[in-house]
Amino acid sequence: MSELAMPQTAVATRLPEAQKPADAATHAPPPVLPRLVTSIPGPKSVELFEAEQKLISPGLQRMSLLARIAVASGRGAQLTDVDGNTFVDFIAGVAVASLGHSHPKYIAAIDDQVRKNVVGSFTSPVRLELLQRIAAVTPGNLKKAQLYSGGAEAVEAALRLAKSHTKRFEVLGFWGGFHGKTGGVLPLIGDEFKQGWGPLAPGVHQTPYADCYRCPIALKYPSCGMACVELTKKQLKATTAGSLAAIIAEPMQGTAGNVIPPPEFIPAIREIAKENGALFIADEMITGCGRTGKWFGVEHTGTVPDIMTVGKGLGSGFPVSGLISTDEITQAKPYAKPSSSSSSYGGNALASAAANVTLKTIAEEDLVGNSARMGEWMLHRLRELQERFRFIGDVRGKGLFLGMDLVKDRTTREPLDGKTMEWVYMECLKRGLLAMIYSARVRINPPLTLTRAEAEAGLGVLEEVFGLLAKKLGA
Repeated sequence: MSELAMPQTAVATRLPEAQKPADAATHAPPPVLPRLVTSIPGPKSVELFEAEQKLISPGLQRMSLLARIAVASGRGAQLTDVDGNTFVDFIAGVAVASLGHSHPKYIAAIDDQVRKNVVGSFTSPVRLELLQRIAAVTPGNLKKAQLYSGGAEAVEAALRLAKSHTKRFEVLGFWGGFHGKTGGVLPLIGDEFKQGWGPLAPGVHQTPYADCYRCPIALKYPSCGMACVELTKKQLKATTAGSLAAIIAEPMQGTAGNVIPPPEFIPAIREIAKENGALFIADEMITGCGRTGKWFGVEHTGTVPDIMTVGKGLGSGFPVSGLISTDEITQAKPYAKPSSSSSSYGGNALASAAANVTLKTIAEEDLVGNSARMGEWMLHRLRELQERFRFIGDVRGKGLFLGMDLVKDRTTREPLDGKTMEWVYMECLKRGLLAMIYSARVRINPPLTLTRAEAEAGLGVLEEVFGLLAKKLGA
């Protein structure tokens, strides 16, 4: 299929001249497209996908199973498949690729380190430099870090630390929360995902999160008086054994749909933890490392947690996560005993190099600032689309952490059905946009290096597909 046979947004001439923000990456940006040269998915992608399906266990992410594309390479906020089609990437590995794809500084740092040393728990110059960088940007006295490989591993370590410090055993989480899939954190998942796995670890309680568009107690902000906070207090009194070790919350919920709570919420939860002799754990796996237009999501409300977990964007694609707390708290035993808080892979030299160059580049290229400015511009554009299309019920965001609710009716707020949303996802894909738009709670989290031209290209596709959706719905 020729380029001219592609949907209109696939043609480069439809796009405005590329505009590179002053704070974007200093290397030359890739040509802005998208560029589509075959049907989607292309024949080579389908061949590889089907061959893999014969060997890989079920359970891949839905966006991969729907798309059936095989990625060959990436650059900036763009991905190219094995058929030569190039897509604008608004997924970034689910908020992982902070520096975008194939950033030259990242490639150089990984290449340099892999030639020196990769594994081991011994001190390395690059790990020391990484720890210094972390301590330089974290809020308050959160200066002591321990490194891991995955998000759930770091969260489980945070729970162990809280229990070690408080000598208590209960944990409170929130509806809509997501902190990983391993056994220790599975009970904290705030939806039906945790059903069907058998008995869950005891001592875990949950309470509603301040998801104001879909208020779990059917009130309206701000007239609600933050009733969810009062409910949390009652929940602790009525359902716990009085041995609360920690309250864990995402400053803004990612998996739930990039939900932004009112500014009063997180400070109030932090205070409840203090009143109950518990520690407040801020899970910054998604919101950390500049994603929301500040280094960490808690900074939007001036909240300093007792423990913070980070990951995803920390290594810009390399599996590395971390727990960060104070000197006093991390002295608690048994957490502080030798080998009690470490892991075989955590903080190895290669992982440290990936995280170190990521944080260094974010600072050097002001990608936190770019996230804030590009996010504000994209939020404005999405709200313009909301004025035009009545099926957009809600638009929200901080930095490049953006969300939408697509609904059948703005009054009832009934979400669009799954079949319709899968159609939207595939129509976007066919026009060169990769976005988490296969469910009615849309998540947009492109690389922090996103340029204005890349954003324009992606939103251009979104606007075109929304136009088709309006006709499909008769709206």
